[in-house]
Amino acid sequence: MKTAIIFYSFDGNCALLAEHLKTSLKADAFEIKTVAQKKRSGFAKFAWGLMMMLKKPAIQPLSVDINAYELIVLGAPVWGGAPASPFVSFLKGTVINGKNIAFFCSHGGGMGKIFEKFRSLLSGNTIVGEIEFNSPTKQDSAVIKEKLDEWVKTFRS
Repeated sequence: MKTAIIFYSFDGNCALLAEHLKTSLKADAFEIKTVAQKKRSGFAKFAWGLMMMLKKPAIQPLSVDINAYELIVLGAPVWGGAPASPFVSFLKGTVINGKNIAFFCSHGGGMGKIFEKFRSLLSGNTIVGEIEFNSPTKQDSAVIKEKLDEWVKTFRS
């Protein structure tokens, strides 16, 4: 099954997960990036994240032909209980219909209703899996890989 991984990563957590999934699934990976790619830390990071939750940020064009893939694995950090707004910008600007979809997310302590929001943004597709990770870059990478591999087995035969 031809697979694409499409993800947004602010602090590297979702990038870590996507990299392992790319290898595990022998997939193509595509990273969503905002037009303004300035790294922020401390209060500036918090303020920027809050501002991005309130508006739809511009993202760089992503050269992926959704129709070329049977399975789409989507990943985003949790911001305020929802997928990060750059990821939502991608979804609102992209038609994904009739696909098998798996979701992954990273968070710093709370998922909120991220999977419900993912599903509402992607009606018309078959959801085959969902998984969450709390700050994966701060966890043992072998444990993260094992959890991802077990998850992949649930929807990939």
